[in-house]
Amino acid sequence: MSSLHPETRVVHLPRPVPEGSTPISMPIYQTSGFVFDDPAVFADGMGRPDGAYVYGRLSNPTVRALEEAVAGLEGGVAAVATGSGMGAINAVLLGLLKSGDHVIAQSALYGATAQALADLARRFGVEVTHVPQDDPAAVRAAVRPTTRLLYLETIANPMTQVADLPGMCAAAREAGILTVVDNTFASPILCRPIEHGADVVVHSVTKYLSGHTDVLGGVAVFADHDLHRGVWSYAVELGATADPFAAWLTLRGIQTLPLRMERHCANARVLATRLAGHPAVAAVHWPGLPSHPSYDLAAKLLPDFGGVFSFDLAGGRAAGEAFMRNVRLALLAPSLGGVETLILHPATTSHRTVDAAGLAAAGIGEGTVRVAVGIEHPEDLWADFAQALDAV
Repeated sequence: MSSLHPETRVVHLPRPVPEGSTPISMPIYQTSGFVFDDPAVFADGMGRPDGAYVYGRLSNPTVRALEEAVAGLEGGVAAVATGSGMGAINAVLLGLLKSGDHVIAQSALYGATAQALADLARRFGVEVTHVPQDDPAAVRAAVRPTTRLLYLETIANPMTQVADLPGMCAAAREAGILTVVDNTFASPILCRPIEHGADVVVHSVTKYLSGHTDVLGGVAVFADHDLHRGVWSYAVELGATADPFAAWLTLRGIQTLPLRMERHCANARVLATRLAGHPAVAAVHWPGLPSHPSYDLAAKLLPDFGGVFSFDLAGGRAAGEAFMRNVRLALLAPSLGGVETLILHPATTSHRTVDAAGLAAAGIGEGTVRVAVGIEHPEDLWADFAQALDAV
């Protein structure tokens, strides 16, 4: 290199490779592509998800480390990491469905997922039938010759209905259709849907997996290699690939996931229990309360009940708005799963695109407030909620 001109040397900088040691943490491979000595290896890497690293849209070492980590936690064989949770959901839906197919989906769904299914129905003629999340007989009754998949959420957003994963997956398998489960609210610490018969598990890694409100990302985990390869091919075409820095941040967050989930769940228990006894609150929707319709199922399926719940204020929408204006420690913000406690009004935010009938089917009211509980001290959180309730 010393014989080359400076203009050339600044382009071809040294690239030291560690020898005799290994980095403790996964490095960030912040590169758009990779260099080859062998054209055959180059060509082979272009066509498969487990080949040599070629181009960032196809594969990246940091991104693959995240895919392997989440696949391992979920009990899957492989995964596809994406730039957002909806990137993972849409890569799976668009990668598996075609015009004229039929989808069975639970009635209580995240608003953006419900909108994605509605768009598929309107634009491509993909028919959608909604069923309760805990009724395998309804799945069997809804199956058609064109049915391709069943879509579930382990814990539904935002009213926390729990899906009967063993029963619903069994009904889907009997019919020869795939089951896709959004496991974001539970995380692999509380549930691993593949163990109950799911074929695909999706996460918004923006939430609990990264855990620090600084990442946008998603991942889809597969129980079958062929299924993975088909969706990977489509995700590459779609351009939904995860960014290596976001993947690295998520890997860092995953290392504290069990500790954080324990605290999220414990804090949710304190708040949900006390809110249930407050005169300004009409109802609390957390599957860890015996009053919740999913309590018995959740107690069998999950070791704990999650860090998200919703509650209805007796004063309706006006009371909900007053509560949200008066909290001081909890933050009025989207998303969940970070270390801080966040609140929002589902009807006008996360589920703003869902019509009145859809809101009613999901159990969302005008006075419903969703709480994503953080890891603060529970007494500080309760003091904040109590003073805000006094202002309602």
